[in-house]
Amino acid sequence: MTAHVPLSSRRPAPDALAAVVAGLRERFGARLSTAEALRAQHASTLTWAPSQPPDAVVFPHTTEEVQAIVRLCAAHRVPVIPFGTGSSLEGHVNAPYGGVSIDLSRMDRIRAVHAEDLDCVVEAGLTRKALNLSLRDQGLFFPIDPGADASFGGMASTRASGTNAVRYGTMRDAVLGLTAVLPSGEIVRTGSRARKSAAGYDLTRLLVGAEGTLGIITELTLRLSGIPEATAAGHCSFPSVKAACDATILTIQSGLPVARIELLDAVQVRASNAYSKLSLPETPLLLVEFHGTEAGVREQAERFGEIAAAEGGGAFSWATEAEARSRLWQARHDAYWAALALRPGARAVATDVCVPISHLAECVAETQRDIAESGLLAPIVGHVGDGNFHAQLLVDPEDGDEVARATGFIDRLVARALGLDGTCTGEHGVGQKKMRFLEAEHGAEALAAMRALKRALDPLGIMNPGKMLGA
Repeated sequence: MTAHVPLSSRRPAPDALAAVVAGLRERFGARLSTAEALRAQHASTLTWAPSQPPDAVVFPHTTEEVQAIVRLCAAHRVPVIPFGTGSSLEGHVNAPYGGVSIDLSRMDRIRAVHAEDLDCVVEAGLTRKALNLSLRDQGLFFPIDPGADASFGGMASTRASGTNAVRYGTMRDAVLGLTAVLPSGEIVRTGSRARKSAAGYDLTRLLVGAEGTLGIITELTLRLSGIPEATAAGHCSFPSVKAACDATILTIQSGLPVARIELLDAVQVRASNAYSKLSLPETPLLLVEFHGTEAGVREQAERFGEIAAAEGGGAFSWATEAEARSRLWQARHDAYWAALALRPGARAVATDVCVPISHLAECVAETQRDIAESGLLAPIVGHVGDGNFHAQLLVDPEDGDEVARATGFIDRLVARALGLDGTCTGEHGVGQKKMRFLEAEHGAEALAAMRALKRALDPLGIMNPGKMLGA
């Protein structure tokens, strides 16, 4: 058995890297690049993690080409870093030890749509908007919506969720099976199109959420949903974040089938008003959406209005027209950019946690107090229907004191969530920036088991090293 070689000790030898680049250039020609500008685009750009570009970028067209790249890199012990659209927020696409970035964006074909079975087979570089545009005429859609127009390979690798998760689940629920290239270069196909199976280890869910550290996902079989007959969306203002969270908790506990329920605190509403040209009251706000029949969504909207009023909320203003709904949700999706505009020149440090819904109001309220006491500017937004919320810290990376305060705040936020039986990340993933919290969340024994899995599948440590477990 090949001994595990930790890459933390060194970057690949120059002659090994040169051999890999030469081999890739011979096979891929212009689809292999070592241009500085392109390499920089394939490093972390949406976080305060230092940018660590790869040594080369290659654009495969097929699973077999990914296999050839991985085999060549494995033979020379050169790291490989999978890349989708680069929209992850925890440094997942950085190359801390150099190596080759495998950009899957040109693997963007829809292989099959089985409308009668509500599933499809797609390549990993396809984005969710492109899939939904193609599915629309068949009355189908893919419901997982993380906000960014992310690729399916990246969404699966980070176990993404988003605004619709409260009703439709996360990528863990949406992926029925997949094709992946392991660190050895072997191709594995997991799962099937059957809706359930009791056969063998669940390799699909092992790779979903592994952040490219155990293999590179190249194809996915996805669960689809029917486009609902009717959709109603609206907004309701509240006197406090606690009141908004309490209304959310009561909505979920009452069994109301909400499709989306999103929180914006007063700071974020102010930012969104300015950026998206809205005129919402600048107090904590819930954005809500219901799917179903015409009668059903009307009944659900009216019932939510009653719940909101009981928790001190204002009038629930809702509409079924597509244009009005789209404008509202586009403003929510643009929250990141709207918040950035509050402090031009600052870097955004977006972090998330998730807690049991019964602890949501307590956790958010304590987090708001912590932000104020820390002297930080950090709007809060959240997919509060499943207890997940985000704080977006706006920080001057050149101000050491402010960076220290922001780091301390994130440490306390995670400790607060873990103390309430929650998790250090509900959807952003671990990447580079949250590795330090895994032992506190899972325990040393569980972390050792994860490392054993990593060593078994990736004995050379070449697959997206320096992420998740740090190996």
